Amino acid sequence: MSNADIPLNTISDAIRPAPPPRRWTKARILGVILLSLWIAAGIGLIYYLITAYTTAFADRYALKFLHGIWVTFQIVGVSLVLGALLSVPVALGRLSRNKLIGGIAFGYSYLMRGTPLLAQTYLVYYGLGSFHKELQAVGLWWFFRDAFNCVILIFTLNTAAYQAEILRGAIENVPKDQTEAGQALGLSKLIIFWKIILPQALITALRPYGNEIILMIKGSAIASLVTVFDLMGETRRAYSRSFDFQTYVWAAILYLSVVETLRRLWDRFEAYLTRHLERDSD
Repeated sequence: MSNADIPLNTISDAIRPAPPPRRWTKARILGVILLSLWIAAGIGLIYYLITAYTTAFADRYALKFLHGIWVTFQIVGVSLVLGALLSVPVALGRLSRNKLIGGIAFGYSYLMRGTPLLAQTYLVYYGLGSFHKELQAVGLWWFFRDAFNCVILIFTLNTAAYQAEILRGAIENVPKDQTEAGQALGLSKLIIFWKIILPQALITALRPYGNEIILMIKGSAIASLVTVFDLMGETRRAYSRSFDFQTYVWAAILYLSVVETLRRLWDRFEAYLTRHLERDSD
């Protein structure tokens, strides 16, 4: 085979000099030390779980932990769906040129995103609970007396504010010529938004939506503070009865497993929806 038959990239790889050896800089040494500490902590955690594990503990609390995970999924799932429905009019209000509508939407988003979710939950469950006579008079006490309903309500309002900002930013990211093209075709504003703007905006918002789901799963632990027995609620109850520290370790592992599983599933979902945007590697 002559040199003319050999690809140029193969020749360049053959004559390319070897990379210089990496030096042990301060940053590299610190990174190795931190990595070693994390590995040692992981090994210690595994050793602790193996030595502290008992079949009696698993038989007593395993099903309760699974029930707590199911309650957590219910809270997060219902809140995210209702929040997504509420976020559309809020996002449109934020984009509105009407000062009154825009001011109301901005005030709602600013309030819900600027105050802690824990404080919001306390205000709804314990704050509105002090007005039980008034709520009974208007027939709403049956709703606010249930901690689960209060958690769903405040989580929905909270995530709707974040999803509205995500959607607003994604809509503003769609080029304006898309709207102009739809108007040139004689399409109504509703059709332009529903068929042209919104699908493109949702593609842009996929990654932020995934982050919001993960944040909601971790934030759902707040529900345990108002007597909802989600995963953290079951963990607190198990610890109060057993005083076994491994209850919180297992809860952390379960949360991490759920978050990592959903992250990977969302990445696959995002890759599937954006497969038409991938360029040929060649």
